[in-house]
Order: sequence, then structure tokens, then C-alpha cells
Amino acid sequence: MGPRDVEKDYYAALGVAKSATAADIKKAYRKLARELHPDKNPDDAKAEARFKDVSEAYDVLSDEERRKEYDEMRALFANGGGRVPGGFGGRTAGGTSGMTFNLDDLLNQTGGASGGGGFGGLFGDLFSRAPGRGPRRGDDLMAELTISFDDALRGIEATVRLPGAAACATCAGLGTKPGTVPRTCPTCQGLGVVSRSQGGFALSEPCRDCRGKGSIIDEPCPVCHGSGRQERVQRIRVPAGVVDGQKLRVRGRGGPGDRGGPAGDLEVVVHVNPHAVFGREDGGAVTITVPVTYPEATLGADVRVPTPDGSAVTVRVPPGTSSGRRLRVRGRGAPVAGGGKGDLLVTIEVSVPSKLTPAARKALEEFAAEHADDPRAHLNPLLGG
Repeated sequence: MGPRDVEKDYYAALGVAKSATAADIKKAYRKLARELHPDKNPDDAKAEARFKDVSEAYDVLSDEERRKEYDEMRALFANGGGRVPGGFGGRTAGGTSGMTFNLDDLLNQTGGASGGGGFGGLFGDLFSRAPGRGPRRGDDLMAELTISFDDALRGIEATVRLPGAAACATCAGLGTKPGTVPRTCPTCQGLGVVSRSQGGFALSEPCRDCRGKGSIIDEPCPVCHGSGRQERVQRIRVPAGVVDGQKLRVRGRGGPGDRGGPAGDLEVVVHVNPHAVFGREDGGAVTITVPVTYPEATLGADVRVPTPDGSAVTVRVPPGTSSGRRLRVRGRGAPVAGGGKGDLLVTIEVSVPSKLTPAARKALEEFAAEHADDPRAHLNPLLGG
């Protein structure tokens, strides 16, 4: 996490309080990601930029260690600088020794009076990914993908769009107009940080002229507008049996690393469109509701039922089956992790005709007279007089 990250209010980007829980942060990010995703806002540069800011904020705040580092850095540099608690060597920052300490020197120390790394051990990690300090792992990226019910069952190769995930081909990732290059920031001399006096200390803070980047772009690239990144199309494999809302994590397919660092990961949230006939339940079960006639439910019948793979299976409806009864056909549902398939759950729905021919009405009346059992007899005590 570099000094430039300190200037960004990641909590405000996600619209959550600093005390927000991990669940609150995740919920806010998913809501904003859906609203701002480029697929829903084509050719909207502001929405795409906001999507990147939200993704960057979530990348930091969703990681417990990175969030802790970020909070410590924000606290340290609040209001343009801060005092190091407890001073140094028994003296406070405003002590009378007349000595001035440079925080950069303290951070770079590998040892201290206590033998435990001094300030370097306490704050060194906060600047380990600052500009010019060595390789940095690429950002984890998030994308959303919507597929059909049938594709979810059989698995497919799909394409997802990753805004800002690749170096811009027009400017080769420099962010500048072709034929130009960034110039070294004259304020920080390319370091990305400047020192300022705070009491008895010289504290480092992000350079405000270059926003911690160490360089300034006078003529931004007309394609990426100075970001140095552009959209990348990524092909991923969606496994058979994926369910709505499931997350797929693809290692090393996220944002590119800086200065030779490894690429981040790609997390894809899969949305599955509902099917007109089939439904899904846990454990790879596929559900279907099948209507049967009153005689079939009463006398029993063999009924042909479609299955998710396009074939059919014959289901035996036992005599006296009531509406709502569920029958199980093993191994004819959706693929499950580790191999095999779940079950097909067939819910019986007794179809009641809305119109009767005179002959059918007469036959039904004769049946009612012959079959005098009262199915509501257990309710009679509750009906009163």
C-alpha cells in the first residue's frame, strides 16, 4: 500500500462507516458493483471510473491486513501529518533536545533500541508497496457473468469484461499521449513522497502535486485518459452445476502486477437466469412440478417427465397421491462437485378441470355419492354449532 493510497477515502467510496463490518463492506460493494458495472453502463466513462474506485476500495477493505495498514496510515497522516506516539528514546516529538528525526530514516532502520526492528518493524510494511520500492502484486478484480439455466448445468466457456485490467495498447501503459512520456515530478523528484516538519520530526507524506505517483502527465492518452489501463476480455471456464450467486476465483487472471510483481486474482460472480420449467435446490437437486389428472392421482399412473439433460424418465404416481406430494428420481438432477449428479424432485399437482360435460358431471356426482368420506372431519370440532 503506497502513500498515494492514504489520500483516498475508501470508506467514502463504498458509502460505509469506518466501523463497518466485513459483511457491511461486502454488501455495499456488491450493490455498487452491480449498479456501476460497464455492462450496465456502456460508454459511460464516469460510471467506469467510479467502478474502478469502488473495486480498489473493496480490494483494500476486504483484506483484514491491508485494511489495518490503511487505517494506520490514515491515522498517521491525518490532517497532513501526525506525531509518533511516545516519542523516541524517551523524548516526545516536542522535546527540548533540539534533535530532528526524519521518519524515512526511522522507517528504513532494520533494528532499534529494543532489538525488535524499531519504527521500521512497526511501520515498514506500510510503505513496502510505495512507488519505486520493488514488485507489487496486481489488484484482485471482480466481474459478473449472467448465463442460462442450461449453460449452468452443462458448464461453458464464457467471456467477461475487465475494465482497466490490461495495459493500454495506445500508450503502452504510460498513460500519456503517443509520442510523449510522463515527466518526473519536480516537487518530490520522482519519490512520490515529500517531507514536512512536524514538531521535532520530519514526516513523510504523499506528494500532492503528483498524488504519490512520482510523475506528472501533461498530455493524457486519449484512449485511457491517463490511467494507463484499458478493458480486457477474459475467457473463463464455468464448471457444470454452478448455482446462482456462486463465486468463481481464477488465480493469476486479475490486474497486472507492478514492477514485475505477480498478477492478482479474478473473482467472477455468476448469475443464472431462471428456467421456465426447472428449478434448483441444494445438493445438485433439480425440481419440476408435473400436473396429473384426478383419475391419475386417484388410481395411479405412469407419467413421462422431462429431465434437465433433454431426455425423459417415467415416474410412477402411486394410487391415492395428493397434490403437493414430491417424488424423487435419483441421479437425474444437476452435476455436483466431485462427480455424479443430484436428484430430480418431481412435485405432483392435481389438475382440477374448470368445465365438465354433462356426462362427466353425472359420473362425478355418482362418484361423490358413492365415496362419502369427509376429508374435513378433523376440523368439525373447531367449527362450533
